[in-house]
Amino acid sequence: MRPLLDRLSDGEVLLADGAMGTMLFASGLKPGQCPEKVNLDRPQLLRQIASLYLDAGSDIISTNTFGGSPLKLAQYDLDDRIEEINATAVRAAREAVGDDAYVAASIGPCGRLLEPYGDTSPDIVAEGFRRQIKAVVAEGVDAVFIETMTDLTEATLAIKAARDISPTIPVSATMTFDITSKGFYTIMGVSVEQACQNLADAGTDIIGSNCGNGIENMVKIAAEFAKHSSLPVIIQSNAGLPDISGGTTVYAESPDFMAARCCQLLDLGVRIIGGCCGTTPEHIAAFRKTINDRLGIEK
Repeated sequence: MRPLLDRLSDGEVLLADGAMGTMLFASGLKPGQCPEKVNLDRPQLLRQIASLYLDAGSDIISTNTFGGSPLKLAQYDLDDRIEEINATAVRAAREAVGDDAYVAASIGPCGRLLEPYGDTSPDIVAEGFRRQIKAVVAEGVDAVFIETMTDLTEATLAIKAARDISPTIPVSATMTFDITSKGFYTIMGVSVEQACQNLADAGTDIIGSNCGNGIENMVKIAAEFAKHSSLPVIIQSNAGLPDISGGTTVYAESPDFMAARCCQLLDLGVRIIGGCCGTTPEHIAAFRKTINDRLGIEK
């Protein structure tokens, strides 16, 4: 495959995958269990999920490493197995997709509030990200996807950690926004415009938003990114907001509903489209058809 950033520079639109957690819960993961422990216990499940998203048409497959940082894994007494957990996830994804898709390392928040709002030192957080990212880069990921960030300081630490480990690896940074009376802001008060400026200054290659919103709000968020940044934009929407029905978390937005709005993302120049919570291979297959039909891609 050609380098990911070259394809984006040439104007291509790439399709990412959908939710990992949704698929893990559908396969038996229980609330409160560590999603990354699946890497140790059931790596074959990771291969199956990656294969399903590849078959649905994904160009980019994410690893099951969202909570693979030391501080997050320490909540499950697994912080002594960070390298094994992260490397196994990359290996499983690569075994499933070979050279037919890019493998992107999912890097999520550490789960702690940084000083001065909390009690966690930025130095400790930064070192944790470096340790995690070193493990996935050593295993051969094609990109680092820093996701679901709400704190600019934490997002910046993760980007710089990636740059410390590999100055050339493609880095994507996405933040999660809530709708307010004044527009879209993260829970830490970060606007889309602030995110664009600060994440670009930190050295990210790709910028955007994931999680927290259904596709219609994500179209509005994408418009803000297009207004304030010249970097390639990535949007990974939830299948709506979660609702609890009969003890089960349900996401209401269907594959067809979401796919129909992918055209609006394309009109805004979004370069990577994927899904977050509640999205499945069926959603991704619907996105693939819409993108192919709109852009005249035969695939």
